[in-house]
Amino acid sequence: MTRPVPRWIGALAIAGGLLMAVPLLGLLLRVPWSHVPGLLTGSAAQDALALSLRTCLASTVLCLVLGLPVALVLSRLRGRWVTVGRVIATVPMVLPPVVAGLALLVTFGRRGLVGQVLSVAGIEIGFTTLAVVISQTFVAMPFLVVAVEGALRSIDPDAELVAATLGAGPSRVLWQVTVPALRPAIVSGASLSAARALGEFGATITFAGSLQGTTRTLPLEIYLQREVDTDTALALAAVLIVLAAALVLVTTLVNRERTA
Repeated sequence: MTRPVPRWIGALAIAGGLLMAVPLLGLLLRVPWSHVPGLLTGSAAQDALALSLRTCLASTVLCLVLGLPVALVLSRLRGRWVTVGRVIATVPMVLPPVVAGLALLVTFGRRGLVGQVLSVAGIEIGFTTLAVVISQTFVAMPFLVVAVEGALRSIDPDAELVAATLGAGPSRVLWQVTVPALRPAIVSGASLSAARALGEFGATITFAGSLQGTTRTLPLEIYLQREVDTDTALALAAVLIVLAAALVLVTTLVNRERTA
């Protein structure tokens, strides 16, 4: 039996749902679906789509490789360091994208704090495909960290303690006890991170620029096309919505399975 809610809450929920759904529906209704296959065959559109998929995959892997350890350490911290760690790990999630891009530029750009050292070694990051991956990872990793850290704090520590008393080392406990228990949270967090990386715009254009085939991802191509070819921009936007919706659907299904 479902729990009732006040009617005014239901009315506000409907208004909020419409605010989120109607713009998406309006965009999808404006897409010239019969011309979409032809619109997506252009070199600029294909380059942007291919680059977005490659960089999104790379940044999602980086989010997993770096984000999981961050979440694990945060879940073990106590006292003031928990607050400090959480602020550092989640601020990129709420920063204006252009601020995130500027922060990356003054850090990894040619004259940046780290970039100038790398430049001496002949390594340039700014305005390269690597810059796109770093931008996406910077803004997307907090989604994975938040999801996994919350799951870590809800895990019963007895299973890990029992495994440790039976002689399992920390790494074995991690891979055989902790990670399997976190699988739904990891899948959910990775899906949200991938969706965020796929739609990243501000940090990318600030730090990586907009070079076709190198740094011009799908959101950047949509932004450019909206002034010169609205139909192509709408077609690319529809592709981006479908991809993002598929990733969010994965999260929804995983959460439903976890709570079932």
